[in-house]
Amino acid sequence: QVQLVESGGGLVQPGGSLRLSCAASGFTLDHLTMGWFRQAPGKEREFVAAISKVGGVTIYADAVKGRFTISRDYAKSTLYLQMNSLKPEDTAVYYCTTASSTSTIRAGAVDAWGQGTLVTVSS
Repeated sequence: QVQLVESGGGLVQPGGSLRLSCAASGFTLDHLTMGWFRQAPGKEREFVAAISKVGGVTIYADAVKGRFTISRDYAKSTLYLQMNSLKPEDTAVYYCTTASSTSTIRAGAVDAWGQGTLVTVSS
């Protein structure tokens, strides 16, 4: 049973930083592509970032490229999303996901979702 539990969300001022974590269980991190999606109020869920099973390949949505960094810690079975230079438009519930490949996750081809963690960027 795949389980994903996000944490690290909260209130931050514009220009600030947050580090989201996703504790994974039920699989080993090198067996699945993992990623982050987000859903802002009144909008559909959108792709944020993904990291490959092996090889360290990462992809990012244009809106976050250069500001966000996705990474994983195999020893801790944890996925991370470091978010810097946060903007009000980054306000959303952020979801940890698994997928079969980085080639398809961007379009929403995910296999499992966490419950999400809320990030609010406001002064």
